Amino acid sequence: MSQMDDDENMSKPFRPLLRAGTRYSRDAADRPILMFEDVYKSYRPGVPVLRGTNLIIERGEFVFITGPSGSGKSTLLRLLYRADMVDQGRILFLGRDIARLRDDSVPFLRRNIGVVFQDFKLVTSWSVFENVAITLEVLGLPSRLIRSRVGEALERVGLTGRGGDPAGVLSGGEQQRVAVARAIVGEPALVLADEPTGNLDPQLALDILGLFEEINDAGTTVLFATHDRSLLDIRARRLIVLDEGKAMDVPTGIALHDDDEDDDDELPSGLPL
Repeated sequence: MSQMDDDENMSKPFRPLLRAGTRYSRDAADRPILMFEDVYKSYRPGVPVLRGTNLIIERGEFVFITGPSGSGKSTLLRLLYRADMVDQGRILFLGRDIARLRDDSVPFLRRNIGVVFQDFKLVTSWSVFENVAITLEVLGLPSRLIRSRVGEALERVGLTGRGGDPAGVLSGGEQQRVAVARAIVGEPALVLADEPTGNLDPQLALDILGLFEEINDAGTTVLFATHDRSLLDIRARRLIVLDEGKAMDVPTGIALHDDDEDDDDELPSGLPL
């Protein structure tokens, strides 16, 4: 893409119609959902969090992101919904450079991206319904449609009939399910999960992983950041390992990569313990 094309794109409003499943804009049909082009990010001089990262994420993929604490997992996700900005390079979402979007286009970017955090980020004094509905209320959708969408989202995460309960009385696993419902209620094209099982016990962590897999099966692209090796072992999914500013792409996932290495006693170089 030329500089002239880039400048022209930046001047246009960003209103993609991409959604999970079959509802997506014609322009986005043949594009990767995400492209990282030589991305650098640093918070301290000489200590890059991301150093020359190049990745392509196709629409409909489920990708694990892992690495030691401080390796840049959260930073990579924050760059995608423009909570942070790249220092060098580009991240393209549906062909548009995220960093060069006009300020009035950033809300449209975020409407296409659902985010789930480790600490849930719920308003505990609000009801389950209110915590999920807020995503649609800020869009100005009619009340009837909001009720319908929230009901569907709660059903998808296994919380049918719990809409009136205060979020603060739910268990940790249930609160994370509310957070997932809030992330998917707007039918985003992309869901980012930032250590979503970090505060849960192993069985609940598996349940939440299964929930994200169901979301992915319905057509939503999922980036799932975790340092939990047990989750990475469960499915042979594509894996991106971040360490010392570099990104290693393991398309076959840990389990098959270990088999290829023919060594069950050692992890591949750079993979987390």
